[in-house]
Amino acid sequence: MAPKRPDGAGAFPKAVEPPAPETPDPDSLYAALDLGTNSCRMLIAQPQGSQFHVVDSFSKSVGLGQGLGGSGRLSRASMARTIQALRICQRKLSKHDVGHMRLVATEACRRASNSREFMRYVERETGLKLEIIKPEEEAMLAVISTAPLVSTRTEQLLVVDIGGGSTELVWIDLSKVPPVERPRSIMRLRSGFRGEIGPFPAARVVDWISVPLGVATLREAFDDVEDDAGRFALMSWYFEEQLGEFSPFHRETAKEGFQIIGTSGTVTTVAATHLGLKRYDRNKVDGLRMTSDQIDRVIQGYLAAGPEGRRRDPRIGKDRQSLIMSGAAILQALLRIWPTDRLSVADRGLREGLLYAQMSSDGVLEDGPF
Repeated sequence: MAPKRPDGAGAFPKAVEPPAPETPDPDSLYAALDLGTNSCRMLIAQPQGSQFHVVDSFSKSVGLGQGLGGSGRLSRASMARTIQALRICQRKLSKHDVGHMRLVATEACRRASNSREFMRYVERETGLKLEIIKPEEEAMLAVISTAPLVSTRTEQLLVVDIGGGSTELVWIDLSKVPPVERPRSIMRLRSGFRGEIGPFPAARVVDWISVPLGVATLREAFDDVEDDAGRFALMSWYFEEQLGEFSPFHRETAKEGFQIIGTSGTVTTVAATHLGLKRYDRNKVDGLRMTSDQIDRVIQGYLAAGPEGRRRDPRIGKDRQSLIMSGAAILQALLRIWPTDRLSVADRGLREGLLYAQMSSDGVLEDGPF
């Protein structure tokens, strides 16, 4: 799957999710639904100023892509589980009388030979009309959602979105952008990576790649390896091999001025473990910076705990204990190539990007200070 590599710049506001007003105006409500390889997630939000308030949300592991690697098709069982989750989403959309929505599907539906049939099935059973988006748009939306976490000291930025079925990497050069404008220039990645000519300093997309390996597909590829530590090592080295055509792969980058932003359940779980949280707290995790050594200690702890220990860990749980290791293998591979003491954890991603895109297009967001 040879990735395409556009380049460029454009404009988006800040991602914040404080509590919503008690009685939001239904006409101003927006929804974003992300149906991925492993999870179905939705946000319903109301624009306010240059930000938005979350009114309602939904997240459930559905395993839509389970078995896809071997058969090339979505299974009846995985489609049935997903329909159940989508029915809940449909009820929430109806309850809030949402007037603006964008409902998208990603890697599993891009790969499955019966995805069009599944889209028709979804519409028939739930009334929801989903669209399958391309990897470039998925990467772009993830990037703009992380802009508030970009440091004014960052000259080279790597944004990594580890999904269930694919991993998107985007390398952005900010060295020509005045420091104070660097976070805002990421917000201006408006319509993909082709760029906009205008009066604003532009973030330059050096390269991007969509690797068809995420936490679910990478784990499935090595499902026949019984040894826990051996499987982890194989997954990490295999993922690294897939980055050979990514143009910054061979770049030696100084730690000073280089930042990685990671957005995924893997990264937020690693952060929660590092903080020793007994209960997940987004306010403590989102924006946290971790060093390579801190991340490595967490991963080594996962390996030492083994499958049973990870199942008992409330931050991981029995359903995700195997997926956390495939995600950790991807994260370790990235830090082996580009070691950094400035990895920023982003509890945000495609859904937030979808909301900003809709709100910005409708002109309902103020162009306030970043």
